[in-house]
Amino acid sequence: MPGLRPARRRHRLLLRVAIGAVALGATGAALLVLRPPPAQYVPGAPVLGLTSELARQLPAGAPAVQFVDAATGAGVTFQHFHGTRSHQLPEDMGSGAAWADVDGDGDLDLFAVNEAGPLSARQEWPNSPAHNALFINGGAGQFTEQAAAAGVDRRGCGLGAAFADIDADGDADLAVSEYGPLLLYANDGGGMFTDMGDASGMVGERFWTGLSWGDTDADGDLDLYACAYVDYREDPALRQSQSHQYNTTIPASLNPSTFAPQANALWRNDGGRRFTEIAVAAGVDNPAGRSLSATFADFDNDGRLDLYVANDLSDNVLLRNGGGGTFADVSHAAWVADYRGAMGLAAGDWDNDGDEDLFITHWIAQENALFSNMSGDFHEAGVAGTLRFMDAADQLGLGQIALDYVGWGTAFLDYDADGRLDLLIANGSTFERADRPTQLVPMRPLLFWNGGNRDGFFDVGAAAGDVLQRAVVGRGLAVADYDGDGDVDAFINVNGGRGVLLRHEGHTQHWLTVAAVAEDRGRWLGSRIRLVAGDRSWTRQVGTGSSYLSQDALGEEYFGLGAADQADTLEVFWPDGVRLSLVKPGVDRRLLVARP
Repeated sequence: MPGLRPARRRHRLLLRVAIGAVALGATGAALLVLRPPPAQYVPGAPVLGLTSELARQLPAGAPAVQFVDAATGAGVTFQHFHGTRSHQLPEDMGSGAAWADVDGDGDLDLFAVNEAGPLSARQEWPNSPAHNALFINGGAGQFTEQAAAAGVDRRGCGLGAAFADIDADGDADLAVSEYGPLLLYANDGGGMFTDMGDASGMVGERFWTGLSWGDTDADGDLDLYACAYVDYREDPALRQSQSHQYNTTIPASLNPSTFAPQANALWRNDGGRRFTEIAVAAGVDNPAGRSLSATFADFDNDGRLDLYVANDLSDNVLLRNGGGGTFADVSHAAWVADYRGAMGLAAGDWDNDGDEDLFITHWIAQENALFSNMSGDFHEAGVAGTLRFMDAADQLGLGQIALDYVGWGTAFLDYDADGRLDLLIANGSTFERADRPTQLVPMRPLLFWNGGNRDGFFDVGAAAGDVLQRAVVGRGLAVADYDGDGDVDAFINVNGGRGVLLRHEGHTQHWLTVAAVAEDRGRWLGSRIRLVAGDRSWTRQVGTGSSYLSQDALGEEYFGLGAADQADTLEVFWPDGVRLSLVKPGVDRRLLVARP
């Protein structure tokens, strides 16, 4: 019937569309089947579309600041490790470094930790040339190695180091961690040290790693938190057993997941250079964590030092100080119970909002983390006392760029003196070279310029000197203005290689370095410093620069002033509540501020 023809045509049209859709779908499916799968991401290998498309171009206004390796010219000739690796985990983890004025002459000296040689050749350690080194600064950044004369030239499987005035006699004492014992050296004056041995109370061998000093119980002296890693067994069979990490086969003796974690220790200072271990009672032993780094900082601005612990293959832990020397685990509530391979950490106020943030380095393909402290935001919203963090690394340019790196030592530093904290990271693989299995794969360090709260961080390594393009097996990193010229330098301890002394060149803006001391100099650590210049202000907490197995300049805080040519006010808050205010403290100087 003629009246049915339009309907019939619509039916035929719909049928054609359906047949076409089926054909198109079949063609698409065939193409999907025939198309080769996308390249699998392998850490360290460039994959178009994963990291390259997310790369951030360096802004035109980034600072033109250069770093050079000044180690040889400055007399800091340090060779880490002697002999050939025996493919055992402790050999590959070290080592660190620490800065302090050990002889009281007003400039910073450098202690570098060493490993005497392979664990399989302990009998050769006493004669090894690889010993812990103490480089004494003779002024203007020229050093002389004096570890033997100072009594600290130990040969062992050395890992970390941290200075503090443990006995309030005005000089810097030294703790050193090893795969083995925990060592405490008392400074007897003028940079001469005595090994306290068992007399300190610090007894017991573990796989000791990161060290951090702080007055945990507010009694006026400094306690030591010592991280421990895993219960490593020196079993030759483990070196023959194989495990796989990505596309790489490694001995089980190099895989930390082969071994159970060890508990950490808190050594309470009882006075007279004597300590008692109280980690369990204080709630900070962290027995499930494979701990590598820890830092004390007052994250909630309540006047008490909290503790953050970076764990490898275990949840990180934030321990809130409740007063009286006891801590509560608030890791999950604060959103920082991060399960990655965490190695190094740095605490600092990257966004200048008055509270301490955390930066954490991780293993390959895991990105690094920037936990931005939101406590101030909660306080402004009327929810005081809420401790929360947010990982902003991806949004701020610090996440994806780290996928191809194994990060270790790190530090916040204002390298261009613009008033914003930048970041420096030492990198170095844990994978063995395919062509030389006795050596580890080197990686270049990373230097990030802080472009502000909105724009975030930018990799400036390519524009900051050839030394930052040199691949090394980096481990510990410690920063300090060692030559007193008003800009921040750094030392990187290189596993199995020569240490790198990064000297800063090209500084042009104003600055102020503040050293807040007291008659009992143990109160250095934990003090808070606030500086105001015009409409800008900065807050620093003294003693939070723990890095990986390392410690930044003891008791000193550096402030870049940007375009300001003067500082208006300086306030120092000591841990016992004493406060000091100064008007017009000056610029371009190192200012020693004494507690009233």
